Amino acid sequence: MGRAGSLHVVDSLWPSLEPLLDQVQRPARYIGGEEGARPAERGPGKVAWLLCYPDSYEVGLPNQGLQILYEILNERPDAVAERAYAPWMDLEALMRRDGLPLFSVDTHRAAGDFDVLAFNLSSELVYTNVLNLIDLAGVAVRAADRTGDDLLVGAGGHCAFNPEPLADFVDFFVLGDGEEVVGEITEAVAGHRAGGRREVLGALAGVDGVYVPAAYAVTHHGPSTRVTPRWPEAPETVEKRTIASLGDWPYPKRQLVPLTEVVHDRLNVEVFRGCTRGCRFCQAGMITRPVRERPAAQVRTMIADGLQRTGYDEVALTSLSTADFSGIEELVADTVGPADGAGGAGCPAVTVSLPSLRVDAFTVGLAAQLQRARRTGLTFAPEAGSWRLRQVINKLISSDDLEAAVEGAYSQGWRRVKLYFLVGLPTETDEDVLGIAALARRCVELGRRHVRGASVTVSVGGFVPKPQTPFQWFGQNTVAELRRKLALLADDLRRDRNVKLKWHDPEATLVEGLASRGDRRLGTVIEEVWRAGGTFQEWSEHFDYDLWLDAMGRHGLSVEDYAYRHRDAGETLPWDHLSAGLHKDFLWQDWQDALAESGLEDCRWTPCYDCGACTGYGIEHIVASAVPPAGGSQGTGQGVLQPGPVPVRLRAAAPLAGVS
Repeated sequence: MGRAGSLHVVDSLWPSLEPLLDQVQRPARYIGGEEGARPAERGPGKVAWLLCYPDSYEVGLPNQGLQILYEILNERPDAVAERAYAPWMDLEALMRRDGLPLFSVDTHRAAGDFDVLAFNLSSELVYTNVLNLIDLAGVAVRAADRTGDDLLVGAGGHCAFNPEPLADFVDFFVLGDGEEVVGEITEAVAGHRAGGRREVLGALAGVDGVYVPAAYAVTHHGPSTRVTPRWPEAPETVEKRTIASLGDWPYPKRQLVPLTEVVHDRLNVEVFRGCTRGCRFCQAGMITRPVRERPAAQVRTMIADGLQRTGYDEVALTSLSTADFSGIEELVADTVGPADGAGGAGCPAVTVSLPSLRVDAFTVGLAAQLQRARRTGLTFAPEAGSWRLRQVINKLISSDDLEAAVEGAYSQGWRRVKLYFLVGLPTETDEDVLGIAALARRCVELGRRHVRGASVTVSVGGFVPKPQTPFQWFGQNTVAELRRKLALLADDLRRDRNVKLKWHDPEATLVEGLASRGDRRLGTVIEEVWRAGGTFQEWSEHFDYDLWLDAMGRHGLSVEDYAYRHRDAGETLPWDHLSAGLHKDFLWQDWQDALAESGLEDCRWTPCYDCGACTGYGIEHIVASAVPPAGGSQGTGQGVLQPGPVPVRLRAAAPLAGVS
């Protein structure tokens, strides 16, 4: 498993790499040496990790998960971590021509000189890139073909909650939070590598939150796929890892500052993890439960220190619903600084962006604080065009909520807002689709009351049912049906010059759906698409729909079976041996409530629904106040794990039918 644990001195590939960089786009992608990069201090016995984001440097460098693990591992005395990103096609062609393997950007060591190659899986459309990078690393693409001297291939991230399509290529997956488990994996590798590959994998299978596909057998019975242990070390169900206190992990302490332009080029500070809103389509909200807020004092320190060290003048406060953070208006005010423009957090003219805004938690006061610095874009996500459909998906924001938020933004000087919607949701009708256009036009009307040239950008994505959510049983819309709905919407908005419509490719939506709920048989399709040159499938200019359809057909796999059909309660799903902490019967009941158009209020203001998320983590369901704030579920800023003056502990309650 690599040579990192020895005193072997590994030569850098830089002398061979540098002459190639004047032949490629953006050579700064491959140089390394960013502000915040950690020196790679190797030594005897250390386990060396190569943390790899399977997309370009511009997309991968800002990823907070990779940066957090990079720091944590390099702080350990028994580990060292470096970073890699997918080389763009121009450099890859030169690397393959000259026999250069995948390398780290920190020291330009070859991937083969590491013990673990670990991927962050944020999207199913990067799966072919994962195979490409394993191949570039110089090891067998299929895990079964690797020998004792080969590095281990691991993966984590949201897609790991159904890893079966990649199970033949990845040695181990991590479910849930990685902060603690990477240390246990390091210890397992260090303690057992002398015993060979099987012994190491067996040790990893015994680590809580780690899934080793080789330790499990797969059988298919009609539509059901059953995955059962075949090694004694493997548990029947792998439970996700959850850190109980975000405050114990104030990472990244030294955010990386890129040498070239990247997406989200700003200071990023995670203010809380998890979500209690219960949107039924949202995998992230389901699998990251329960909510854990970072202490406000720690957030302020991370902002002040980060701005001073990086030189950024913009900070993004990240979470799944940032406006729900306790005292968000005060935090924004402190960061932006006093009204005289002196700046906050030790830095002048600081701009605050809130990438994830709940319409019903956005207030005029918050809009006023945000507009005091340079205005960034405001994006609201109603998700559906009608109140009926928002009850189905449990996005309980009314038209009044949306209008109040949008008017609050325009009243503070914004000229443009972006609205995000999904089409293809369960029970959706044409009336629901046309409701998107009606909401957009209404927002323009509200804007004209306050600013000239008010406009709205409507961004529409096709809905993909995700594992570990109430909609995992839903058969997604066909490509033809999504196209029809998008055409219906485009035709209705054709004469509205102040409304701009953007949409996601329905064909890419289908492929995402295939990989999202696929079983282990889909691995042959992913491999064939990769071997046919289908990399960077997240990029519209490189996405190749025909490659996917052809590969499905050649391997006798049905698009209908994998994507379009509804599942029933008796079907064993390919990910049933993996737990995101949610009871399956809770998810099924929530699916039935969706079909009944029954909403379920945010559990921070109601009795516990017994979803299972808080079980086993030393976390109790605590209602922050005995009485919800005025307006029902609108945010008051009190965190679910930080009780107010009258904490009340409650248990299961019935769903709320007909919420209005």
